[in-house]
Amino acid sequence: MKQILQPSSISSSATSPLLRKPRLSPYLFTLLAFIVFVAILYGEDFMCIFSQLEPSSTNSGRPILRTTEKKKEKLPFAIGRLQGKAMEECDVFSGRWVKDELTRPLYQESECPYIQPQLTCQEHGRPDKEYQFWRWQPHACSLPSFNATLMLESLRGKRMMFVGDSLNRGMYVSMVCLLHSLIPEHAKSMKTFDSLTVFTAKEYNATIEFYWAPFLLESNSDNAIIHRVSDRIVRKGSINKHGRHWKGVDILVFNTYLWWMTGLKMKILQGPFDEQEKEIVEVSTEDAYRMAMKSMLRWVKKNMDVNKTRVFFTSMSPSHGKSIDWGGEPGQNCYNETTIIKDSEYWGSDCRKSIMKVIGEVFSKSKVPITFLNITQLSSYRRDAHTSIYKKQWSPLTPEQLANPVSYADCVHWCLPGLQDTWNELLFTKLFYP
Repeated sequence: MKQILQPSSISSSATSPLLRKPRLSPYLFTLLAFIVFVAILYGEDFMCIFSQLEPSSTNSGRPILRTTEKKKEKLPFAIGRLQGKAMEECDVFSGRWVKDELTRPLYQESECPYIQPQLTCQEHGRPDKEYQFWRWQPHACSLPSFNATLMLESLRGKRMMFVGDSLNRGMYVSMVCLLHSLIPEHAKSMKTFDSLTVFTAKEYNATIEFYWAPFLLESNSDNAIIHRVSDRIVRKGSINKHGRHWKGVDILVFNTYLWWMTGLKMKILQGPFDEQEKEIVEVSTEDAYRMAMKSMLRWVKKNMDVNKTRVFFTSMSPSHGKSIDWGGEPGQNCYNETTIIKDSEYWGSDCRKSIMKVIGEVFSKSKVPITFLNITQLSSYRRDAHTSIYKKQWSPLTPEQLANPVSYADCVHWCLPGLQDTWNELLFTKLFYP
């Protein structure tokens, strides 16, 4: 270790003609003193800068330097950050389900009049309630408790909107159920205007809305009531058809997946729907989905104020239509399933990984600030949480169907209260503790 000479040693050596050492230049001494002074004064800042040059590794094993921002900009609505083990950022989407009969469910089905009859499983005869008592527990931290008061106060004078298909509508209704009990009866209402449903909290001058747009882009399935179209067609570059209804929203939650899963190809309309001569091309589902993701991000960039608003995208909601996926008998599905899947590596055949890859590719190349809610894996474990046969049916069941409940079990949608309340807990977490 290099020894630093003290002033006294310098002085004594200068008086001996035999041990004389070069005299320290006054200019050099002044420079060294200045450097020491600056290091002491700004040492903490230097340490902060150097601590952010984190060693990482490439596939070849060679270390590289990765710089990170010294201080992240505070996002709108954020009030803090979650800290996990070893002060690392917690991945709230990686965890396990734990039984919790003390804090679950977060509300009662009978106490929320806004749940559609397609999701009221208890009212339609489901004999068990076990699906209501599961809480998501991340590995490295815990989710903050859903604070309805904080949520409503943050929405004061603002609009929150869910845009997408019926699965996003379920998430929307879940959010309304989580909040409505704090609002007096005379001060709340829910009304539907074609594709738009609006829940109003009058005393807060706030709205929570749902907009039906299963592809986000214009399609031949845009009618909010009559939309069961098997030959689905999506119009290229048409997001403004629906997007004009999203302008002015403060918190926007997108989803789109299930309606794209009609096969390996998707029909894309090149011009308007009202043209007699329509130019329609078929592309792979992945390319069509990529087109929609890019359109969504362009719309967000053009229409959302990053300093005031927040945008979320919910990943694909899994279904459980094939029990062989989890080791069950062939020909069965989610019907009569009352337990969760405990295999942490489980991934059902209904969740197309190629679509997840498209999302990753498009989002990683974009600079648009959008928060990804990765609910796919954690929802995959919940084969027990679907509405199954316990819902209002769209049409009378045939004797053959009644004799075989598996044939008409809904393994796509989810009972409320239930899994989708957890989706909103994750939304709450990422909104206030990003």
